[in-house]
Amino acid sequence: MQKTSIVLTGFSGSGKSAIAKKVARLLKWDFVDTDAEITKIIGKPIFEFFLQEGEEAFRRIESDLVRKIYQRKRIVIATGGGTVVDQQNRELLEQNGLFVLLEARPETILKRLFPEEDTSSGTEIRPLLSGDNQLDRIKQLKALRQPFYAIADWTIHTDTLSIEQVAQEVIRAWRFFGSSFIDDNIGEDIACEVRTGERAYPIFVGHGLLNKLGSMLKEMGLDGSVYIISDDNVFPIYGRAVENTLKQAGFAVQSLVFAAGEETKSFASAIKAYDFLIQRHVERTDIIVALGGGMIGDLAGFIAATCLRGLPWVQVSTSLAAMVDASIGGKVAVNHRNGKNLIGAFYQPWFVLSDIQTLSTLPSRELLSGWAEVIKYGLIKDRDFFEFLEFSAASLIEIKQGPVIEAIRRSAAIKAQIVNDDEKEQGTRVILNYGHTLAHGLETASCYSQFLHGEAVSIGMTGAAMLSQRLKFLSHDIVKRQENILKNFQLPTSFTGVEIPEITKAIEMDKKNKQGSVRWVLLEDIGKPFIHNEISAQDVSDVLEKLKRK
Repeated sequence: MQKTSIVLTGFSGSGKSAIAKKVARLLKWDFVDTDAEITKIIGKPIFEFFLQEGEEAFRRIESDLVRKIYQRKRIVIATGGGTVVDQQNRELLEQNGLFVLLEARPETILKRLFPEEDTSSGTEIRPLLSGDNQLDRIKQLKALRQPFYAIADWTIHTDTLSIEQVAQEVIRAWRFFGSSFIDDNIGEDIACEVRTGERAYPIFVGHGLLNKLGSMLKEMGLDGSVYIISDDNVFPIYGRAVENTLKQAGFAVQSLVFAAGEETKSFASAIKAYDFLIQRHVERTDIIVALGGGMIGDLAGFIAATCLRGLPWVQVSTSLAAMVDASIGGKVAVNHRNGKNLIGAFYQPWFVLSDIQTLSTLPSRELLSGWAEVIKYGLIKDRDFFEFLEFSAASLIEIKQGPVIEAIRRSAAIKAQIVNDDEKEQGTRVILNYGHTLAHGLETASCYSQFLHGEAVSIGMTGAAMLSQRLKFLSHDIVKRQENILKNFQLPTSFTGVEIPEITKAIEMDKKNKQGSVRWVLLEDIGKPFIHNEISAQDVSDVLEKLKRK
């Protein structure tokens, strides 16, 4: 069952009630304080009830209350300090709730519960802490309960934090756990999760998901104004519908539309976006929605990463290439005149939404271009997937719903797995660049005007396979098999109109180079990539000569 509530646990004096109220207000959720509710039920202070009826009677009322509230959605529950000691209470609350432990040192708790400066201030008397030597009693009772507090999904040490700071940490915990705590009605569309040091987030793949965008933002605990960043190819088709679904969910929405094309991914465009956002008094709780393909995702993500030192953002991918590659992993950037994506960051989105219905409006050339990245995943990671693509080429080109969803889900899962292992491309993530070294050289040398990205990647993979064979790592049969699948997806395996010296110059400037050496991703076999740093300039030039049509 999916998690739909937040449960705050912890010792008396950890701040559960005040913080739960604040979190509920920020998320626009309901709020329940179990001790306050019990006080209403019994009609007297809890301390007085303890003296008259005993702890056992109190725990029975507490358990009855837990049974009534545990199934409620979008609720923040502040539990009593001993609520989780009861096994049935724990099990019920764990079914739907993200457990967050508010921790504090015994000395901090003593000061909060028994302020020295005003012992008659009306502070609520805690029945289990009455009497002398309160600090020792706190230590003893806290130690007894610590094993039960250990069930928490997330722990926040509150000693030096304000209520606002702790509340923000609770919300960060909710967002970190991402798709593990999403309602069943949208959870069925989750293809995979990305889990990094920054956060965890789901990748949604399905048909008709654009209509769910507003509810998805709510489920992820996002609240604030929404700024859609899109381009003039995508926005006229989907922009108004996305605006409407967000408004219906209660969001204020404004949109900024750029000219389509890689040349838009620049500092000038970023500055235009900063001006747009700042003029509208953007706040850190506001949300950027990237509606478009890879270029918009890179640009909008870069803007989100850098405006106000980081805004929440969501990828809504409308191109095949973005769905399977660019939207996953948090690589955001703008281009520099000397190379593609040279200025950027790793900044993860809150989630990625891929509605395959949008593929029906893609120009044929752009759709075909996207299959290059899908084929790449089979080549570098999964022979079975590669064989699925060989068998299903015709159905995939015709955008048949079942095979397309399967292909995108499997591609996203492969990309997510690699990102999980190596978020910032320090190791294994480099294998995702199979074909990309030559591809980026082609794109840069042609000023991004001649090739779609997937077309350049297809040519780049052809060149990488040829280099692998030339260096005696890869058999001719695999080189030919790769060439055949690329041609079956109507992708190019050669180029014309670009000068080879310009390509090699761009390759030398590639951002993935290390200590002056170009890191080439080559193949030993399908599913067996490796990194090679010692390919001669002559080998590269010879392969480029073979790739260039006369």
